[in-house]
Amino acid sequence: MTEQLIDNIDEGRFELYRDDDLVGWLYYTRLRPNRYALRHTEVESSHQHQGVGGALVRRVLDEIRSREGTITAICPFVVDYLSRATTYADLVDPRHPGYSDRAAAEAARAKAGG
Repeated sequence: MTEQLIDNIDEGRFELYRDDDLVGWLYYTRLRPNRYALRHTEVESSHQHQGVGGALVRRVLDEIRSREGTITAICPFVVDYLSRATTYADLVDPRHPGYSDRAAAEAARAKAGG
């Protein structure tokens, strides 16, 4: 199986392809100077429960690290991933970290109606 991460700038999302099939995407907002607000992760229904979400977030974080960027974690799935994968703690923007736990991120999403 081949896996490829594409930064679809026009759509504002990173897309994960497996064997040329779009299997998941992570919406972001690029902020200056080089900060990414990671807003929402989705996985194609036919690819759920196959590790796509985790692989997508890992690939996105590795890509942002290679760009010497930082992140603001808004997406509950990303927040949860970061709580378990401490090797990415250095990517979290200290001035604008986003949510510290999944429950806070989900509560904020519910309050916003999303």
